[in-house]
Amino acid sequence: MVPLASLSIPLPSLRMQALEAGPADGPLVLLLHGFPELSESWREVLPVLGAAGFRAVAPDLRGYGGTDKPRYGYDTDTLAADIYQLARHLQPGRPVHIVGHDWGGAIAYHLAAHHPEVVDRLVVVNAPHPAVMARRIWNPAQLARSWYMFFFQLPWLPERALSRQGGANVPRLIRRALVNPSRVSDERLRPYAENFSRPEAARAAIDYYRQAIRRSVTPWGMRKMRGYPRIRAPFLLIWAEEDVALRRELTYDLEPWFEQPPYVRYLSGVGHFAPLEAPEQVSALLLEFLGHTAPRTRHEEPTDSAPLG
Repeated sequence: MVPLASLSIPLPSLRMQALEAGPADGPLVLLLHGFPELSESWREVLPVLGAAGFRAVAPDLRGYGGTDKPRYGYDTDTLAADIYQLARHLQPGRPVHIVGHDWGGAIAYHLAAHHPEVVDRLVVVNAPHPAVMARRIWNPAQLARSWYMFFFQLPWLPERALSRQGGANVPRLIRRALVNPSRVSDERLRPYAENFSRPEAARAAIDYYRQAIRRSVTPWGMRKMRGYPRIRAPFLLIWAEEDVALRRELTYDLEPWFEQPPYVRYLSGVGHFAPLEAPEQVSALLLEFLGHTAPRTRHEEPTDSAPLG
């Protein structure tokens, strides 16, 4: 088993805490977590990538875990700028592989669209393309699943709900989204509760949603989404089928937003938190795609084991 190391990385925008596995001179893979998670979500994926020769680094995003929690800067431009700085700090002058889940996926899309020079290959796990989400969130079925995004627009109440009782609601939220909760131990989820027990951490995580909604409903935000740049990096979308928050329809009609054919793979019997619930399957798909083994087809039927190549 490749050991994990903890990094504290000074960037121009903030100090970022991260987990790392693999050789220092290996191709860099940045793994970005989602809400309400931490770099811990990639704990079982990092050693697999490291053993394959990649330098795999999973940061705590702005406002999470051991990373700084400034009062401002939770808009997507700033969040993507953090990762741009991280990539340039760890691997100057060369593009890196970017992998993002949930909110980490939203940041990954933004980085690849607006800073193509820094992204070699792009993988997103259960996060819809922003332009697709903007168009389909108003579907009644998806709107019902997205209720929490609007709840998070309220003042102070969402923070209170997440931080009370030592952050105990956060592991509960994660468990409800797992198909088989026994796959993830209580010990594995304890760091998530500890993180959200701090009101400033809860506020930071919820500000991601506040900034996203407030910007997307403005005329400026809607114009920006219609003109969203096409992504030129090779792209793989890994989609766990049993996602309680995001419908499968969000994986369709991606071609207009990519310069190369996008690839979509489905994981059956897996919920929204695929890196936690199915790290072996996620790792296998990452290794094949980042190892430049081209998929045979652009869209595959649901599977939990078939290879990409």
